[in-house]
Amino acid sequence: MHLQLQALPFQTLQQLPCSFNFPPRQHKDVTIKGSHSRRPSVSVKSLPRRVFLQLMGFSPISLCIYPLFAAPMQDMNEPEVIRTLKLSSGVRIQEIIEGEGRQARDGDYVQVNYVCRRPNGYFVHSTVDQFSGESSPVTLPLDENQIIKGLKDVLTGMKVGGKRRALIPPSVGYINENLKPIPDEFGPRRSLLSHAKEPLIFEVQLLKIL
Repeated sequence: MHLQLQALPFQTLQQLPCSFNFPPRQHKDVTIKGSHSRRPSVSVKSLPRRVFLQLMGFSPISLCIYPLFAAPMQDMNEPEVIRTLKLSSGVRIQEIIEGEGRQARDGDYVQVNYVCRRPNGYFVHSTVDQFSGESSPVTLPLDENQIIKGLKDVLTGMKVGGKRRALIPPSVGYINENLKPIPDEFGPRRSLLSHAKEPLIFEVQLLKIL
């Protein structure tokens, strides 16, 4: 019983956009002889590459019809989106953790932890020790006559457990040395006030509403 194989015409493959043009190959006769075999030698003719690939179920046409088999797509996770709010004063606020319970209002006293940095990430001051992790929360009144206005705008509307990151321009920052929050120690206080004329980044966490 003889099995006849018929390949697609070469001109047809050339017209396909993703066809592969293989150089013509000559048929070679391979003779297998056993050194101690009494059986006659067997002659095997090699098949053209195109015919061999079709026998294996792989053809250039399948790459055009089923591109997913040729290049499987990888799963991609969508990045988390952090809402950013820009106030008329120029303060930019990012809501990191919303918190729970009632919102802080004007006139409230709040207990917070914060980290203050320059826009380039340079550390300025924090209520959390960078090495031990121990915190010394501060109590602030939501009154722009006692704390910097930009931070008051950030804290207003926050809930207990909430966390925000904000960029505070100098116009609503430390316009005088009496505004909180400010460290009691001379070194940290001097470091903070030396950057009073540039924007500052505050990352605050609301612990309690008093």
